[in-house]
Amino acid sequence: MEGTRERWEKHAAVANPGVASAFAVRFLTRVTLPLVRIAHRATLEGADHLPAAGPFLLVANHPSSIGASEFGAFAALYAKRFGRSRPLAAFALAGSFGWWPLSAVFPHIGAIPSTYAAARTTLAADVPIVLFPGGDHEGFRRFWEHDHADFNGRLGFLRIAREAWVPVVPMGFRGVSAPIVHRSRLLAYFFAWPRFAGVKRYGLSLLAVIAAALILALVPLAWPWRVLLSWAFAASPLALLPCVPARIRIRIGVPIAPETLFGSRDAGDPDEALRRALTLVEEAVTRLQR
Repeated sequence: MEGTRERWEKHAAVANPGVASAFAVRFLTRVTLPLVRIAHRATLEGADHLPAAGPFLLVANHPSSIGASEFGAFAALYAKRFGRSRPLAAFALAGSFGWWPLSAVFPHIGAIPSTYAAARTTLAADVPIVLFPGGDHEGFRRFWEHDHADFNGRLGFLRIAREAWVPVVPMGFRGVSAPIVHRSRLLAYFFAWPRFAGVKRYGLSLLAVIAAALILALVPLAWPWRVLLSWAFAASPLALLPCVPARIRIRIGVPIAPETLFGSRDAGDPDEALRRALTLVEEAVTRLQR
């Protein structure tokens, strides 16, 4: 029987991995960039560190929540710097290719599903990939824990880098625009749709808490309806949208060659490689504190 992941991946065919459409570049530079600069004073440092040619993995800590402002800021600043001259494919949850409006957005920005097969195809075409190994574990951490990277022991990106023998470039995000106050596996079941989408851990956002308090205190309905409305908002993606005009800073670190990270294609300690990669990403985050 076909699994949920396989069904969702049918939606994720990408004609041109990493290649943004002309419309997407115009929208990012003319609409998104002014918004993130005004709301979040967004900056991108270290873009000169990116390899001038060839594939690589750009590995970063996952911003809080869905990271709408943070990802938008990076995409806009990258588009401003490189336009369409330097393709970059973003790893995205395979299931999200079946969700509107993401299903309409992803083809325009050249995003790819977070699968080994998509990674192999993309890197073989000399297109670099940006990915966030921490995923839901890191993205739904409590906001006061975002000073360091936490990939939860996930080694998939190292397997990809070693198989393709490409450099790993660390990148750090700093600034929490959508604070999460609690994360648990139970919340994923309580709100139902995260488990359906394949999300193992889910977070309760500050926006959800504030909205629930206002609904319970002010909406002129019977208590059961107020509770239901509070749950519905907290469970919806709207509760994960940015609500704090925090400054967003992004820093790209110095690439680390596969020879340095792994030693050789057939040898090397994956745990040590993970520690090295985490250290470099954390260094990129830490330097943003200065």
